[in-house]
Amino acid sequence: MDSEVVFKQEFEINGGDFVNAGESASKLKNILKEIGIDTDIIRRLAIAAYEAEVNVVTYARHGIMRILIYPEKILLTVEDEGQGIKDIDLAMQPGYSTATDEIREMGFGAGLGLPNMKKNADIFNISSTVDKGTKLEITMNLNDKNVRD
Repeated sequence: MDSEVVFKQEFEINGGDFVNAGESASKLKNILKEIGIDTDIIRRLAIAAYEAEVNVVTYARHGIMRILIYPEKILLTVEDEGQGIKDIDLAMQPGYSTATDEIREMGFGAGLGLPNMKKNADIFNISSTVDKGTKLEITMNLNDKNVRD
């Protein structure tokens, strides 16, 4: 059984809003600094949160980023309403991307988002339904930051 949540925050993400892409991840990073979370955990979680947020902006209509901080872990979830992912295994391959040329010209869509999220998480879970959306769960352990899934 998980311990009680000691902090929670929620951020709205609007699909197609490239001007503000990364804003929620930046706010999250500042919150974690204020709380006094280990800088390595902040760096890794900020990378994962940024990649998740950019994916929502790029591929979905709308999304919610939630952070729950427990005494022993941080749980970041990102749920979106969008096109979903047809083949998660393929999407997890570095360099694979379904981004349009327009998205790539803006500097996004290199196909490294999901692999970077997994690389930086202690535990990474993803589920997706085509034409409905995607849910990510990124867990960072606080008591033993070197334990990785």
